[in-house]
Amino acid sequence: MNRDQVLKALFADGWTAECVEADHFYGRARVGNPQLNQELTVIGTSNKAEVGADMALTMARVVIQTIKQRPGEPIVFLLDTQGQRLRRRDELMGLNGYMAHLAKAVELARQRGHVIVSVVYGEAVSGGYISTGMMADACYALADAEIKVMNLPAMSRITKIPLDHLQELAKQSPVFSPGVANYFRMGHLDAVWEGDYAAQLATAVASLQAKSREEIAKDSRIERGVARGGRKAAGVVIERVLGQ
Repeated sequence: MNRDQVLKALFADGWTAECVEADHFYGRARVGNPQLNQELTVIGTSNKAEVGADMALTMARVVIQTIKQRPGEPIVFLLDTQGQRLRRRDELMGLNGYMAHLAKAVELARQRGHVIVSVVYGEAVSGGYISTGMMADACYALADAEIKVMNLPAMSRITKIPLDHLQELAKQSPVFSPGVANYFRMGHLDAVWEGDYAAQLATAVASLQAKSREEIAKDSRIERGVARGGRKAAGVVIERVLGQ
């Protein structure tokens, strides 16, 4: 699903675009039934965008403006990104700092009472996803989306582990495997969406708004991963570390 399709599917009555570029966009929309009339800030990447210093600053600026101008308004990230921008210019500028700035802006929004939802509709890879989607209060993905840190051939080249061995490991553990289903098993995704995307987004936002800040702050990804059979050792390891 491309950007125009997902915007139409999520916001049947349309959305108000403030900026639409080839690789990113932002604006505002309404979600839910007319009685709720819930307005959202929408920030997205498109066309398998590379998140570089400039884009990270742009997204952080939109988050900060939302905090200042529309206190408490939910923020929705719509994501299709191939990861951080691997360019000399961005690395020399200190891309990690720009991405950290974006992540801190998202955290500030959370502390100020904004609920944050991310939806992967295309691809989500590595650093381009960490500072946006993985910072959300609730993360979702469309069934035909793709999430990964690194594909197995690239992992093989970097680690020097034979590809066939990695493929065998991937069958045993979702940690080694790309794909929405594996990230769901690991507990990262709250749910995988199919069908009425607009209704599911409205439900997700309303569900978060009904929770206390303490409930939202509780990280349940490990518990979900254990329950879904994708993170069998994480809880045990954490208990042992805390016990020291």
